[in-house]
Amino acid sequence: MKNALLLLLLAAALAGCQNVPLTGRSQLQVISEQQETRMGLASFQEILEKEKLSNDAAANARLQRIGMRIAAATGRSDYQWEFKLIDNDKTINAFCLPGGKVAVYTGLLPIAQDDAGLAAVIGHEVAHAIARHGGERLSQEILIAGLSVATVVATHDSPNRDLYVGLLGAGAAVGYLLPYSRLHESEADRMGLIYMAKAGYDPRAAIGLWQRMAEAGKGKSKPPEFLSTHPADATRINELERWLPEALNYYRPVR
Repeated sequence: MKNALLLLLLAAALAGCQNVPLTGRSQLQVISEQQETRMGLASFQEILEKEKLSNDAAANARLQRIGMRIAAATGRSDYQWEFKLIDNDKTINAFCLPGGKVAVYTGLLPIAQDDAGLAAVIGHEVAHAIARHGGERLSQEILIAGLSVATVVATHDSPNRDLYVGLLGAGAAVGYLLPYSRLHESEADRMGLIYMAKAGYDPRAAIGLWQRMAEAGKGKSKPPEFLSTHPADATRINELERWLPEALNYYRPVR
């Protein structure tokens, strides 16, 4: 039973390996893109039912214009792209759910400042969807859950069974899932630079955006980087500077 379960988990992991566009990184995917897209749409609808949408016509038109340019740059015309502006000046955030469902909070607009800054935000968020980071994270959690079951089966006679399972959970969070969350953020930064450049927005604007984001976050309590789902501000900016030459190869100014 124990060996069969472990072999099943291994087979699922091997069968679910795919490559991320642009970066070529191998990733684990044990759910289909169709399933992931359905979950993304359901979550998006649930969020929008609870949030107030902005009625600022100019800001909405700006978001649509920039968003659709970046969506076109991804080449994923099969996605049902949506860009929504949520009226919340206190929230400095944006997100993109599987299938191309993007939301930006109005609190982020002053930090984005201009079209290129907003393009950097949207490029980063869109990259999460294109790279299927949501499905990958869910696949990782499914695998960890399976390993926990395997641990229970393997140690069912051990007085330390609960300890082993607990340590597996903690070890997976800090040693596997959190680093992958940081990897996802970094990968979205790199891909986002390319998408905004392909869409005609200067990728150098992303440096200024994240510098302003870091300034806005000063004084707020943050966990150490190894316990965080996001890279440290300095790490992120250094990586963006390193990836700029690659992105600039794609840059042609908006006409």
